[in-house]
Amino acid sequence: MSQNSTGNLTEYYVKDDNISNKQEKYTYESLLLTAQYLLERISVKPQVGIICGSGMGCLADALDNRQEFPYETIPHFPVSTVDGHVGKLIFGNLSDVPVVCMQGRFHYYEGYPLWKCAMPVRVMKLIGVTHLIASNAAGGLNSDYKVGDIMIVRDHINMMGFAGNNPLQGPNDERFGPRFPPMNKAYNSHLIDQGKELAQKLGIQDCVHEGVYTCLGGPNFETVAELRMLKMLGADAVGMSTVHEVITARHCDMDVFAFSLITNICVIDYECHNKPNHEEVMDVGKMRQDVLKLFVKKLVEYISQK
Repeated sequence: MSQNSTGNLTEYYVKDDNISNKQEKYTYESLLLTAQYLLERISVKPQVGIICGSGMGCLADALDNRQEFPYETIPHFPVSTVDGHVGKLIFGNLSDVPVVCMQGRFHYYEGYPLWKCAMPVRVMKLIGVTHLIASNAAGGLNSDYKVGDIMIVRDHINMMGFAGNNPLQGPNDERFGPRFPPMNKAYNSHLIDQGKELAQKLGIQDCVHEGVYTCLGGPNFETVAELRMLKMLGADAVGMSTVHEVITARHCDMDVFAFSLITNICVIDYECHNKPNHEEVMDVGKMRQDVLKLFVKKLVEYISQK
């Protein structure tokens, strides 16, 4: 270990050639140090990890007994650079269940490799998280979807993986998980059923769907031809996150539930003059924040009783 002039990281800053500009992957030992840094400072050990998508940082605001860690103060953490992603790891209780929220995630288009984007998931595992709830803002491809709808993710299409870009690339450490993890049950079927049941109980069943999500690299929104192709392949919603986090979570045997907030309808007609933009993503997130907080709160309660 070596000293770092940035204050409270002095004790835990690690000089490690595997974490350098060569962008080699984090080691198990380096992430263990990150986890230890957090464990020594938190008062609750979280059972559930929640990743807040664009415009959905409000999910973290529902926590009681909050302890906040800006990303720049956590050893080895990247820094979020996108509007709507505050950049904090927040610990607390949601319905008396200990949870940790990522208020802001990391994206491939920010210049981070996928393994670095998904690294916080492994840290969650090392601090005791068993279940991951991942949310995202997405464009709706399914003609039945409307702005403000919620899509429970049943499955995904890993477009970046087709191009050979995967968060699990490189040497595999069995302490994280197996070399060839299956993904045919990436999203927990019991949690999917519970999510649909909760929608019924909350009276929002008409705006909650179940579908297939696909992730592209971004940061540009898609062309008409690209969206038409994705729809033909069976995608119901498209975004720029989540898939690599889910792959990493399943690799280390975490149960996963994911949902998309439909913030815009994808343009698949050349005669349509609508232009998707990040501002509408943020606006729809604010519009739906109350129902999203209640939905996630009830899901966390269910997980705690399993």
